[in-house]
Amino acid sequence: MLLIECNKIKKYFGDRLLLDIDNLKIYSEDRIGIVGANGVGKTTLMNILSRRLESDEGSVKLYGNYSYITQLEEPEAKSISDEAASKLGIEAVWRESMSGGEKTRFKLAEALGGNPTVILADEPTCNVDIEGIQLMEERFQEYKGGLIVISHDRRFLDKLCNKILKIENGKIKIYQGNYSHYKDQKIKERERAEFEYEAYIKEKKHLEEVINDTKQKAKNVRKTPKRMGNSEARLHKMGNQKAKANLERVAKSVKKRIEHLEAKDKPKKEEIIQLDIIDADRLHSKIIIEGKNINKTFGNKIIFNDAGFNIYNGAKIGLIGPNGCGKSTLIKMIMENDEGIKITQGAKIGYFSQDMGILDEKVSIIENVMESSVYPESFARLLLARLLFKREAVYKKIAVLSGGERVKVSFAKILLQDINLLILDEPTNFIDINALEVIEEALQNYDRTLLFVSHDRSFVETVANHIMTIENHKIKIFPGNYSEYLSSKSKPVDHDEAELEKRVFILQNRLSEVIGRLSMPSKKDDVTALDKEYHEILGELEKLKNDTI
Repeated sequence: MLLIECNKIKKYFGDRLLLDIDNLKIYSEDRIGIVGANGVGKTTLMNILSRRLESDEGSVKLYGNYSYITQLEEPEAKSISDEAASKLGIEAVWRESMSGGEKTRFKLAEALGGNPTVILADEPTCNVDIEGIQLMEERFQEYKGGLIVISHDRRFLDKLCNKILKIENGKIKIYQGNYSHYKDQKIKERERAEFEYEAYIKEKKHLEEVINDTKQKAKNVRKTPKRMGNSEARLHKMGNQKAKANLERVAKSVKKRIEHLEAKDKPKKEEIIQLDIIDADRLHSKIIIEGKNINKTFGNKIIFNDAGFNIYNGAKIGLIGPNGCGKSTLIKMIMENDEGIKITQGAKIGYFSQDMGILDEKVSIIENVMESSVYPESFARLLLARLLFKREAVYKKIAVLSGGERVKVSFAKILLQDINLLILDEPTNFIDINALEVIEEALQNYDRTLLFVSHDRSFVETVANHIMTIENHKIKIFPGNYSEYLSSKSKPVDHDEAELEKRVFILQNRLSEVIGRLSMPSKKDDVTALDKEYHEILGELEKLKNDTI
């Protein structure tokens, strides 16, 4: 069943043509994820589709009824059924004191209660914890109508979508399948573009060689020998002129073939963002951040009770958990060097927070990042270009940037500073998927210690090699990635789990000590024995890790 039909849509932002859509039809079986860089018009398109915003040209026909979910507006109804509230883990009555995630889930419950033919949702996963996102996925999967969603959560798009609509340069292109299928198709498009470009260059080169060869033949047509008589010479000259003319015609014909070749642009290769940090700034301590006897309360609410943890050198730790469990509190305590928390000497912390206070609104993007950069401007421009601040765009003032663009500039500024320890509090909010994947790449190539908070499961899976959780007012660290962590949670608890964790802890301590001695051996150290012990510990840790998973 046809739900929405658009024809010849144009929408301007000042004198800029933001959207230019010839035709778009959305059916009841469609579950469409809208993707594109910050500022390309994703929310504008959603508002036009719902007829909350008029296009400057063209027509939109909306059949049936719709519900629109956005973080910026309050729900029309202030109460929902107890059953709907229970399904989404929220209270049945709207309260302003609800968290951002609770408010979004309330709006979803309200939307579903109206039995709409289509739901339009603008960044429904933003500020929602992992448990809340999974609840939303379940409710959306149960819903039988059409769905149009803007999201930077790739797992969310994978779970729910059967089409991806990409906006680029005002135009739209629809890809069949979920986000992973879309990525595969983009890779194939690039491979095809590279093949066509190479074929074009090869054919052009061949034709140019034919022209050069033909011209050379025409140039080498023999002149009339002096010993010939007049009649004979005249005939020879006529033959040569005819041959030369034929060769010149061939050259012109081939030249026209070159002109009629369909020109192919060379696909741009994205350079890898490699954050090279000088070894002099490398931290050599085995434990970078240590927490002992940590206690924290807010009124009657206990956040931490005699908690402790160790973050080892080189670990990339994803701190996950439900909203309100104490993640941001722990980050703040670390940054303020609270009682019970010790950070190794020589640590230079790069800290990202949502307030983006490190940016000076009065100056340009490039001035902001270079103000504290230890990298040359050429590298800073490369990183900014990968985040879609290209050429003259780097001279934009911070004051004119959108929220998502400011997040990207803040991130670039932090990555370019003289740091050896990164701490990131929700770095994935408000930025487009392209930028998110660039940041992932940079963090994968970052070879120092990293602690970050995120509800983005794809981001956690890609970047983290340890998972930190806060449970029963204690802090736990799982030695493995997110998939391994989930597998460990789904298996029955081993009665000897505490002993295994204790053994792992002891071995990790010893491993750090051995690594430290191998990197800077003293005269007394037997390097061969240390190397053997290093591999033995790794083997035992791997075995224990398999036992706990």
